[in-house]
Amino acid sequence: MFKNKAVNLLKAVTLGLTLSCVATQAVDAAPKFPRKQIQIVVPYAPGGASDVVARIYGKELEKELGKPVVIVNKTGASGAVGLESVKNSRPDGYTMSYMPVESTMISALGLSDISSNDFSFVCRVMTIPAAITVKADAPWNTLEEFIAYAKENPEKVMIGNSGTGSIWHVAAASLSKATGAEFTYVPFDGAAPAIAALLGGNITAVSVSPSEVKANVDAGQFKVLAVIGDKRSSVVPDVKTTKEMGIDVTAMGWGGFAVPKGTPDEVVQILNDASAKVVATDTVKNLLKERGFEYAYLDGKDMDAFSAEQLKQYQTLIPELIKK
Repeated sequence: MFKNKAVNLLKAVTLGLTLSCVATQAVDAAPKFPRKQIQIVVPYAPGGASDVVARIYGKELEKELGKPVVIVNKTGASGAVGLESVKNSRPDGYTMSYMPVESTMISALGLSDISSNDFSFVCRVMTIPAAITVKADAPWNTLEEFIAYAKENPEKVMIGNSGTGSIWHVAAASLSKATGAEFTYVPFDGAAPAIAALLGGNITAVSVSPSEVKANVDAGQFKVLAVIGDKRSSVVPDVKTTKEMGIDVTAMGWGGFAVPKGTPDEVVQILNDASAKVVATDTVKNLLKERGFEYAYLDGKDMDAFSAEQLKQYQTLIPELIKK
């Protein structure tokens, strides 16, 4: 009798342990990330290049991971406000940031201590050149005419950009340094508000990407005087570059995605792998082509190294360019 009870007890314990192991294995087999909605913070206003890229990336990431992905715009301080909010969020992968080139510039500007080193990248998506754009009825038809006027009228030319110290601000400041023309820089919280100000006649020009003014150019409202770089833009292929004009200046924006430093390696890897598939989709590639962005994918590890080099470069360059 006692032997039977002992055997039954042993069987019960064994069954319990087996069920426990099965349950544990089931939990281990279940997807640990993501289990809920992911938020991507865009540190600029809706409508600009950053916002457009983030929204299409988010839509495809949602398909890839099977969880909702929402876009939240948090503007201010040339992107520092939005980036700070992500840096200070819980490092669990559920809060991501669109990472613009400005993430390597903000600390050099003294706007914030934040930098790209506070994040772990999961990818770079694209690059975009800068351009000088004016209204279609402006009196200048070439960059040379525009520069000549600016030289004759120091600081009268008001050039809008996507924020003090933004890559588009640096682009115009670099042009000023290279030509001797003196501009007044007018910052906005993103390219879209700057473009709206130009359309309303409140500023003289904008230094943003060709893609961001494409709709206005197509509508006959704007004209692009020059692409600031060494390669023409597919958006405005007939417009010369500054290099073609003998002006040695280049300004390039780029965009990618990252999570706060300290996010578990396995989560970063999941997002890295998913991003590789997302950026390779025809949906993303077609958007980049339509908008005049250059497809320029880098994985997280390579992007961490690239951003570190950019950070070092701007720590030296920005103090020389941005003096007001």
